[in-house]
Amino acid sequence: MELPDLHQLAVEAMRTRGLLPAFAPQALQEAEAARAAGPQREGAVRDLRGLEWFSIDNDDTRDLDQLSVAEALPGGAARLLVAVADVDAMVRPGGAVDGHAGVNTTSVYTAAGTFPMLPELLSTDLTSLREGEERLAVVVDMLVESDGSVAQAEIYRAAVFNRAKLAYDAVSQWLDGEAEAPPQVERSAALQAQIRLHDALAERLRQWRQRRGALNVKTVAARPVFEQGRLVDLRPDEKNRAKDLIADLMIAANAATARFLVEQGFPSLRRFLQSPRRWDRIEALAAGYGTTLPDAPDPVALDRFLCERRRDDPEGFADLSLRVVKMLGPGEYAAAPPGVAGEGHFGLAVSDYAHSTAPNRRYPDLVTQRLLKAALAGDAPPYSFDALAAIARHCTLQEDNANRVERQVLKAAAALLLQDRIGESFDAIVTGAAPKGTFVRIARPLLEGRLVRGFEGADVGDALRVRLVAVDPQQGFIDFERA
Repeated sequence: MELPDLHQLAVEAMRTRGLLPAFAPQALQEAEAARAAGPQREGAVRDLRGLEWFSIDNDDTRDLDQLSVAEALPGGAARLLVAVADVDAMVRPGGAVDGHAGVNTTSVYTAAGTFPMLPELLSTDLTSLREGEERLAVVVDMLVESDGSVAQAEIYRAAVFNRAKLAYDAVSQWLDGEAEAPPQVERSAALQAQIRLHDALAERLRQWRQRRGALNVKTVAARPVFEQGRLVDLRPDEKNRAKDLIADLMIAANAATARFLVEQGFPSLRRFLQSPRRWDRIEALAAGYGTTLPDAPDPVALDRFLCERRRDDPEGFADLSLRVVKMLGPGEYAAAPPGVAGEGHFGLAVSDYAHSTAPNRRYPDLVTQRLLKAALAGDAPPYSFDALAAIARHCTLQEDNANRVERQVLKAAAALLLQDRIGESFDAIVTGAAPKGTFVRIARPLLEGRLVRGFEGADVGDALRVRLVAVDPQQGFIDFERA
């Protein structure tokens, strides 16, 4: 089936879930007008274009949200700067573009293509921190101590210049000694030093959080692969060293942002993951491996168990991680009153946390950016606590709807890939065994289906040989039997 058919299925799924699949003409006209007018530069803007800024993202990413640069200091400390695209400078509150973003609240990434939160004229061009372009940004300037703690942070607006757009896989392979440096890195000793310093800083930041219970999990997602507009495979999109590096930097910047808004006496929009309500299920899971967890939720003990399982069974750790992540449940957004610390994030081991580093892709980050800029300008908060509470509820709802759309389209894409392979056999791992059904995952293509025959006695983690018996692309059903 050609991509447009899958795309239409995605469009219908978006509409069913209350998401807008296309921009209204007014929003596109507004984006064009923003290009003609240029970014708003009111207020103090520092000139940091001369620093060695760079980005690391997916190979094909064009909506670049953040850059970073670091400086080693005496005594093992370091200065870490994270620059976040100043999207607010081009997207006015209450306009048509803001209205679309406020409905969807996120970009939706499906196997049929991306439905961006902002028109691509903005998100992949004018508000993207593109290589070789000057852009406005909001900078989180942090002092990272030798133990990985963030001792202090300053936030301000600045002009920045991306000197190198790098890709996760290439950087990770170079850091691991598995490949030569990417061309931009090979040509620049300064950039090589920057990446190695970033890698060391990320490790410190990560270890500091892990000593406080940040969970060390490994999950594997399926990445659609297209050739000439046709879906040809679903391959593993695994974490790697460069992805972890960026994630650790963004967690630090997001936590610093939340603390800044508390200090300014501003209300804020927080991201939190509460302590597991069904901790007993996690206790039972650990007990099945011979590990006794405390009666009360304890992230340090849980992470110790996870590290032991990673060491003892590296092949099965991704499946175990997935089970734990599902038991923890999804993160949520909530409003925090002025000057009050928000709820903590159980999985990240941070007490104050706000999404702020991806304003091209997530609406909460754009809202937080507007709060930051108002605080910097000495203005009143642009959102009341009640308005933030309503935004938080809507963003949590729409994030769930977007995830459902992505899963639905991925299942349909997987069924399309297998529609001509009925009767073939595959090696599989049991990923779910419950009264509602037994599910298995195959590796190539990476997808999950239901075991409709021969599931008796199958348990999570079992390795099986399965045969494909039926697919339904419209419903996203994939049925196997034990071979």
